[in-house]
Amino acid sequence: LDDFCLLSVIGKGSYGKVMLARHKASGKVYAIKAISKSKLRGRPADIRRVMSEREVLRRNATHPFLIGLRYSFQSAQKLYLCIDYVSGGELFFHLQRERRFPEARVRFYACEILSALEYLHSLGFVYRDLKPENLLLDSEGHIRLVDFGLTKNTGDGTTSTFCGTPEYLAPEVLRQQRYGKEVDWYCFGSVLYEMLVGLPPFYSPDDRDMFDRILHERVRFPSFVGKAARALITGLLERNPNLRLGSRGAEEVKRQPYFKNIDWGKVYRKEYPTPFNPDVTSTMDLHNIDPKFCGEPIPNSLL
Repeated sequence: LDDFCLLSVIGKGSYGKVMLARHKASGKVYAIKAISKSKLRGRPADIRRVMSEREVLRRNATHPFLIGLRYSFQSAQKLYLCIDYVSGGELFFHLQRERRFPEARVRFYACEILSALEYLHSLGFVYRDLKPENLLLDSEGHIRLVDFGLTKNTGDGTTSTFCGTPEYLAPEVLRQQRYGKEVDWYCFGSVLYEMLVGLPPFYSPDDRDMFDRILHERVRFPSFVGKAARALITGLLERNPNLRLGSRGAEEVKRQPYFKNIDWGKVYRKEYPTPFNPDVTSTMDLHNIDPKFCGEPIPNSLL
């Protein structure tokens, strides 16, 4: 940790805070996630989760739309994961400000999210927590997927842990059935709907009512949502995971009319112009970060 100059608290996770830090030798800016060992002690499932996150981050390092691990180290009290810092803010932050996004902008983000999911699935990982809060924008406006605490390596198999965020839980998770990579395609459909409409597809302030809607109601679209977007989202929100769009792999999703004329090589190489510029002025710009964190001093307990 002595190799870094700690600048600001920029977020909070399950096991500790996230700090903005400058590497003294290179001058590069990173995010450092500090994980308290005391919160993990005697909790083998949480230890496995942290180690799994570290492994996913390590393997993400070369993918353009995933946050990657650059360094990891520890002290007597803490584990530290030093990851890419992206300054464009959470998609959730921008969605709250703008209510919903134009369809062309949604399609741009959808392509980059799809590329990230395809890569994770190719490694045998199920992400399990796709939501606007876990989608960051970099300084140019490209997507970066973050927070791999729930990501699990299932190979080509299934798992049964009940986890995720209520608004985005797939029907098979709610039914406490075994599930696989299909849950990520369901969440993908929910996020696309939310970007287009402004709320998740079955949203209710009451979780029990929302779960009932997820299990039993048909998705409804406002009139301004286009035909191709409706077809894509309806396929992704199919309740039967074996019939769900994406259950036969990412190529099945890419072939949908919604993605007609998309050059996936250009997507990966970031050659399409970004539809929105987060207006970042420097590598340490914090104006897209939730202000409730930015004024917070770095406590000695993180050091």
